[in-house]
Amino acid sequence: MGGEGSPPNNLLSNLPGRRILAHVIGHTISHYRILDKLGEGGMGVVYKAEDTTLHRLVALKFLPPELTREPEAKMRFIQEARAASALDHPNICAIHEIGETREKQLFICMSYYPGETLKKMIERGPLRLERAGDIALQIARGLSRAHEGGVVHRDIKSANIMVTERGEAKIVDFGLAKLAGQKGITRTGTTIGTVSYMSPEQARGEEVDRRTDIWSLGVVLFEMVTGRLPFEGDYEQAILYRIVNEEPAPCTSLIPSLPVELDDILTRALAKNPNDRYQDIEEMRTDMEQLSRSVASRSSKTQPAATQTLPSIAVLPFRDMSPGRDQEYFCEGIAEELINALTQIEGLRVAARTSAFQYKDRELDVRKIGKGLGVESVLEGSVRKAGNRLRITAQLVTVSDGYHLWSEKYDRDLEDIFAIQDEISLAIVDKLRVKLLKEEKSKLVKRYTENEEAYSLQLKGRYFWNRRHEGGIQKALELFQQAVEKDPLYAPGYVGMADCYNLSAHFSFMDPKLAYAKAKQAVAKALEIDDNLAEAHASLIWIKTFHDWDWAGAEAEYFRAFELNPNCPTAHYFYGLYLGVMGRYDESVAQASRALELDPVDLVFNSIRGLVLYWGRRYDDATEQFQRALEMDPSFYLAHLFLGFTLAAKMMWQEALDSFRRASVLSPGSPLTMGYIGYALAASGRKKEALEQLDRMEELSKTRFVSSFYRAVIHLGLNADDRVFECLEDAFVERESWLPALNTFPFFDGFRSDPRSAALIRRMGLQK
Repeated sequence: MGGEGSPPNNLLSNLPGRRILAHVIGHTISHYRILDKLGEGGMGVVYKAEDTTLHRLVALKFLPPELTREPEAKMRFIQEARAASALDHPNICAIHEIGETREKQLFICMSYYPGETLKKMIERGPLRLERAGDIALQIARGLSRAHEGGVVHRDIKSANIMVTERGEAKIVDFGLAKLAGQKGITRTGTTIGTVSYMSPEQARGEEVDRRTDIWSLGVVLFEMVTGRLPFEGDYEQAILYRIVNEEPAPCTSLIPSLPVELDDILTRALAKNPNDRYQDIEEMRTDMEQLSRSVASRSSKTQPAATQTLPSIAVLPFRDMSPGRDQEYFCEGIAEELINALTQIEGLRVAARTSAFQYKDRELDVRKIGKGLGVESVLEGSVRKAGNRLRITAQLVTVSDGYHLWSEKYDRDLEDIFAIQDEISLAIVDKLRVKLLKEEKSKLVKRYTENEEAYSLQLKGRYFWNRRHEGGIQKALELFQQAVEKDPLYAPGYVGMADCYNLSAHFSFMDPKLAYAKAKQAVAKALEIDDNLAEAHASLIWIKTFHDWDWAGAEAEYFRAFELNPNCPTAHYFYGLYLGVMGRYDESVAQASRALELDPVDLVFNSIRGLVLYWGRRYDDATEQFQRALEMDPSFYLAHLFLGFTLAAKMMWQEALDSFRRASVLSPGSPLTMGYIGYALAASGRKKEALEQLDRMEELSKTRFVSSFYRAVIHLGLNADDRVFECLEDAFVERESWLPALNTFPFFDGFRSDPRSAALIRRMGLQK
């Protein structure tokens, strides 16, 4: 709902003499512990609370006690919950439940969104047109979903728009919403809503439809770009008169720099006659999108590049110029270390590792590479090793013209590699003229070991770990272990070990109990050495989600990792999976999308975004996302596997089977893919072949760990419920990584009504 210290103004009227749930701070109502008061208004008071069952922050809106006995007020409150809960959209506040206290006070449980209201933002002054346009488009998308669901909000205003810390606009307060086909709960001729945002028909107390929301959005857009309302007055009747009888001043007369196309949009949105107005929110949205494109185009032609974006850079893998061509891992490693260092700098945008490394060994002009990555400058270099001597060359190139901003050669003994990295990083920052604060400089030159051999082994380990196949993970683990043997206080080496064990558990390379025990031991050692290592906290998100089932702990580790490094894509990716397991699908997609923004060509991030879209039952969007991943690399088996999930959810059995089999070919001997092949065979009626898959899994289990969860999946396709539960119970004992997905996987949608399923989910702490 609202952010701390910035509740919606419509909740802050503080009516005289009102006493609402006095002394509730710190108390628990139902399973919600009240933390703080966010605001108060005519239709209720809103508190920030903790859901003690799911360990998440929520907002609770209570109907005032004196209105509980009024049928109309009570009905309006219940209608708010019904109207909003029927909608599922990233730009609409999510409603979780409606409840009642022992004292018969109604309350609505809503999502809590750290941020502030749009009204608070506007109070600081008009918004830039680009920002206002982005927020208006988000509101339009939310209204489009509401109107599709037959819901007219009837109280769109800047105080009812929350803007989260991530810049997402959320429509809140559906207390006046009208459902299609439902008799209104107010008397004919009654004026309801907030006067300054009312349409003329609403001001006259007439019946309204979705065109009244279009009018109100027009008012909000006018308010954002000018900092004032289009219809103002000293008292309500004067405002109502102007709404019905007068035309607002053109935006361009108030702020001449605004484009005339904006006036055209507002003229149509604020037409007095509803028939002259936009008839559908999508019409208005189309015009706003066209305006946004036009503004962006003009900006790119008239503004200097430096004023458009933050300084930006891509670091390419250094070329191996050594006689033996045996320094590939080192060349990738030094580039990766520079990327990690530069991401700590405020005001500098750094292309992610995967995005930059796609250009490895490709003979392309640096200018073309830079444009492909959307950066202003590119750092490239080479490494030549002879005996114990290194020569490293580095050059910084401007993408726009191909000129060198800076170049340097470093001839050093091998033990000076850390000093070389520091020199290069600081020189780049200086040339890009980015303000370097003391704290950031400290982060930039952070050294985790003085042992060159340990550092070299860690670079090799990451090289193999990034390949992601079983042999690569095993090799990486050996190298990380050797690194910490050389330097027992080398924190990144322990993180590497933990990451290897986490993947080994998740993909059945090892027994989960054994693998996660080792992962926890390794990450604990890393944090003992350096508690400020964001990557270590990211590893804990995975462990606490997929093994410990410590939901509050997993979320706390995300916030710690985010605090240490907001641009750590792995933390966003792991947290997105956590949110999906918790059933918080919109937030899950937002986190997966953020990871993808940070590293747009990472195949894992592309596939994970598709997975959480699938968990949210957005099958078409998920399919499109998987296809994008496969366009980048048709041999990426996770994308084939997850695409199979989506096709199975659409009951496209042969297509799903084809995807699962392609995944199996790309990851031979995987019990995970065997399980889903068996499921598709069973669900499509090919029972005999499904049973043969079970036999193969039993045979495979004689030589390696095979999770009972995959057996359960096949029995699920066979409709053998008792066998499903037997296998799930075994998976519970095994502490199987995939088991929490029972709470969210569409595979199990028809299965959760079984009391045994609900009991198992509760035992994992996922539901009350």
